[in-house]
Order: sequence, then structure tokens, then C-alpha cells
Amino acid sequence: MSARTENLSIELDSRNKVELIVQGIEGDRPILVLAHGAGNDMRHPFFEQIAGGLLDAGIGVVRFNFPYRTAGRKIPDREPVLRKAWVEVVHLVQRRYAPDSLFIGGKSMGGRIAALVAPELAGLRGLVFLGYPLHPPGKPDQLRD
Repeated sequence: MSARTENLSIELDSRNKVELIVQGIEGDRPILVLAHGAGNDMRHPFFEQIAGGLLDAGIGVVRFNFPYRTAGRKIPDREPVLRKAWVEVVHLVQRRYAPDSLFIGGKSMGGRIAALVAPELAGLRGLVFLGYPLHPPGKPDQLRD
């Protein structure tokens, strides 16, 4: 992974900050913004491997940590904070890089929240899921599709 890397952050409010790793954004490459699942973060080896494969395929990658991970907490933020983080990350990517082809997605919780905010975001080309939680933990009878 020798692609150009930037480390950025966004302050959502006085208590919530999002960290980002931006890699391989150049020219008219497509960009995929990825969010982690509830039990890991953007630096998890799984995400490192996915990012490397995407970069090798000519796709720019933006990974980010939800505020709870940026703050070192293990318990996920409430849904409104997760949603706000997604929206602000996408807006930053659109303002800063003006991509022609922008995709969003993630692993488990990150993918689920991406699916919830996608209708609110202009200019997306698609969603990518690296595992999707079809039901809440311990509730197999309650589908979230």
C-alpha cells in the first residue's frame, strides 16, 4: 500500500470527533468510504487488508472511526451520533475531493448506518456491505433488512 495517505479529523460537536484515514485519492478514481463494525475500528487488520485490495484495484479509500472509538470507548454511540458522523464524513469527502463515483459502506454496524443515511446523501453511486447485521444481537426473530 504505497498510496498517498492523509489523516484527517472532524469535530461533530464539543464531545464528538471523527478520525479519518484517506488513501489513494487521485484523479478520477472511484472512492469508497468505509465504516467499521461495533467491535473494531478503522485500523483493524480486516480493514487494512480490504483497503489494500481496493487501492491495488485503483479505488480510493476513506476509512473512519465513529466518535466512540476516537474517544477510546467500546460502547457504540447512539444512532443519531452514528448517522451524523456518516453524513459529515461524506460531506467532507464531497467538498474536499469532488468525486465522480462515490460509494459508501462498511462492516456490520458501519454498513447498517450507511444504508440508513444513503437516502439523505446526494451523489452516491452505491452501497458496499462487508457483512450486514440482519437482526439485533440476541433477537433472530427481528429482521433489520
